[in-house]
Amino acid sequence: MKVKWAFFAVLVAFLVLAMNSASVAVDTGPVDAVLKKTVLDSGDFKVIDDFLAEAVVELVRERNFTSIARRRTVILSRKKTTQAQYAQQFSQSAHKHIQAGFAQAQALRPEERKTNAIINLLILIDGMEDLSLRDLAIPMLKDENMVVRYWAVHCLTNPAIVQQLNAAASSSEPATAIADQLKGLIETSSPEILGHIARFGASVKIPQGEALLLQVADVRIKSYADWTVKHELLDIALLKLLESKIPLASSGSAATSPGRAAIARRFAQLYSYAIQRLLKGQAVLNNTQKGHLASVLVEIEEKCVNRLLGAQQMTFRRALERNSVTAISDEHNRLLGSGATPGQLPSRLGFNYGTNSAGSTRTAPVPLPDPPTR
Repeated sequence: MKVKWAFFAVLVAFLVLAMNSASVAVDTGPVDAVLKKTVLDSGDFKVIDDFLAEAVVELVRERNFTSIARRRTVILSRKKTTQAQYAQQFSQSAHKHIQAGFAQAQALRPEERKTNAIINLLILIDGMEDLSLRDLAIPMLKDENMVVRYWAVHCLTNPAIVQQLNAAASSSEPATAIADQLKGLIETSSPEILGHIARFGASVKIPQGEALLLQVADVRIKSYADWTVKHELLDIALLKLLESKIPLASSGSAATSPGRAAIARRFAQLYSYAIQRLLKGQAVLNNTQKGHLASVLVEIEEKCVNRLLGAQQMTFRRALERNSVTAISDEHNRLLGSGATPGQLPSRLGFNYGTNSAGSTRTAPVPLPDPPTR
């Protein structure tokens, strides 16, 4: 008898959970029916609005990560359509209810639950890939929580958004506004966020984009100089973005224009610092850091330097295989310059490293300071 009662209790508990789960699961039948229509009326618009209202509320309330992902998929799987009326209403309703969702999230406690709800709404916006939702993400850019900031940046810089910005030939205002917001984040953001800002800067077709890319490079160069740099592998992507903006003389572009010279200078100085960090940090870097720097040297030599010089070489790879610090140093000087001797890259691309304290032109990269003593 006790076994039967125990089984009955478990069954009741399961049924209660199932009923509760069913009671909060959004009904997708009506909106799926609207999706199949070719012409919509006011009743159909209400169905779309009701669906998003309920779905966003569920997303904010949900605590289980698996269920959150499932609920987000339910929403995103119903946004893709070629029906213009549906797409417009979906976008408008999404904006209204996600905005309300942020307000609901602010009231949640404890703080961790509130933060998670905000992050989930930002991930939803990111998946929507809708430029008209940008104003919902912008206020989150300066959040002190780096995960919140990361997803806010991602919402505004993902490839679909950049494509929409570049396609808006009639106005560059949205792209400029986003670039202005991102500019203020560079000094205080994590390497992962800097990576997204750099990719945005390299891809968006406005003058401010290139300025963002250079600013990110300057921040990374500074972090190498003061030995606080983290995630050196990021610089593979950053150096490739810089290199992609350096036209060769054979391309017919102004390879020695001031803007291109500035990009080439950042490329060479950042690459130099990665090489110098490996050379000077033998006693202070761990094996993982050394491995990451070695990857930077090899990948950039083979994917970027070879294109810029118009020749195939694997000098750094061979030097690393031999564990020859001397060979690495010699190749650094040959490529980038040393003392009064310009390197191959500056000579070919027509740039220098600025001026020194005496006002003389630098023909070699700025030396990396020695690592701080512990």
